[in-house]
Amino acid sequence: MTKTKQTLRLTLGALALAVLAACSTTPPPRPSLDLPLLSAPVAGTPTQAQLEAWWLVFNEPQLTTLIEEAFANNLDLKSAVARIDEARANLRAARSQMLPTLDATFNASRGQISQLTNPGFGPPWTGTIYNGQLVASYEVDVWGRVRAGRDAAASSLRAATLDAQAVRIALAAEVANSYFTLRGFDAELAVTRETLVTRDDSVRLQRRRSDAGESSRFDLAQSEAERASVAANIPPLERAVAQSQSALAVLVGRSPRDVFTPSIARGTELEKVAVPEVPSGLPSDLLSRRPDVLRAEAVMSTTEARIAEARAQYFPRLLLTASYGSESSELKDLFSGPALIWSVAAGLVQPIIGLERIGAQVDAAEAFNRQGQIAYVQTVQGAFREAHDALIQHRAARDSFVAQEERRDKLAETLRLANIRYKSGYTGQLEVLDAQRGLLSAERDRIIALRNRQSALVDLYRALGGGWSPQSVLAEQGGGQKAN
Repeated sequence: MTKTKQTLRLTLGALALAVLAACSTTPPPRPSLDLPLLSAPVAGTPTQAQLEAWWLVFNEPQLTTLIEEAFANNLDLKSAVARIDEARANLRAARSQMLPTLDATFNASRGQISQLTNPGFGPPWTGTIYNGQLVASYEVDVWGRVRAGRDAAASSLRAATLDAQAVRIALAAEVANSYFTLRGFDAELAVTRETLVTRDDSVRLQRRRSDAGESSRFDLAQSEAERASVAANIPPLERAVAQSQSALAVLVGRSPRDVFTPSIARGTELEKVAVPEVPSGLPSDLLSRRPDVLRAEAVMSTTEARIAEARAQYFPRLLLTASYGSESSELKDLFSGPALIWSVAAGLVQPIIGLERIGAQVDAAEAFNRQGQIAYVQTVQGAFREAHDALIQHRAARDSFVAQEERRDKLAETLRLANIRYKSGYTGQLEVLDAQRGLLSAERDRIIALRNRQSALVDLYRALGGGWSPQSVLAEQGGGQKAN
């Protein structure tokens, strides 16, 4: 067998192996998930924009103003938007690969040829050549390599967009929680200051009674100690208010000066902020709109396209080129008729020795796809865990607030009766002070419970990726369903 035939056989064998290796272009199967309580959407539901702007249910204009300010200025969100711009530019670059290229070239060169190796030419041995051309080239995407790269870039853009949406939802929730925390500290501080006023009145009363000999110095010392105990609670609350304002100023993206000396406008009192009830039987398909779940799906699409792009490298690349221009030894003759030059060419580029490299790239793309599938399952698991925990937290916070309200009311009645008993001479001042102390503690605990109830609702909206419609709740169906 001649050397030429051996080379031809090896080449044909390599081509056959490449074709066989590239034939398996079917995308890998998506992971199957067991999702409970899925239900179909129903006509007449609120728009998606209304469901996403879930903070409007609190009917607090100042909260809406702060969230809109955060959307405009928050640095994390701006960074996420910049990543969208980057992904969009990458998509434009990937799309441009599907179009022909056209370049204009102009060259001028001067040189001397060898008199020994070119004896037939004769003088002059030096000369100048001017060359100007339009060169067009185009890759015929027979095997879909370029299209796969474009699809991967499009999926990456969708993933970046969804990532920004996830940052937006998280940011709105952080602003809402921080605002409710601030308003909670405001309410605690107001109650404590009001209580301090009553303690000052009590100290003045006991001092007059002690000076008149109607009570002992012991009762006055008790009143003064109770007053000092209430006054000691004010500085920590003032510190908490200042720190909450600074944290909120950072979230909404204010300047360093405004962060150092924050000024956050207040709106509706915490007690008057609307807290809607969460209906039972929320359908779990609400989670399918979560940006992180949709982003995980987009990442899987990206990895699938990268597999197809890598496998397409096994096939030959078909390149078409054409040029049109002129060439002359004199610049003044460059655009004359005799100087015209042109060419048209087509070529195939088939990798032979580099198959191992291509195989490694395919294996890497497939491994990356498996990672994407695992990340998708983990994202869905995390979404259901967060929704489960948020629902439990909301119910617990609601029940705790009801209990704290009842405790506050009972202790208020206890204080009223203690005052009656003290004025009637049936008991001493210690019983009144204990009742006052208990009522202040109960009032602050009730405010904390109310703040926790509002924050739990915010966390539930964040876990569900937005609000819900009454129709979707009514359409909830029992049983589970398989989802791919």
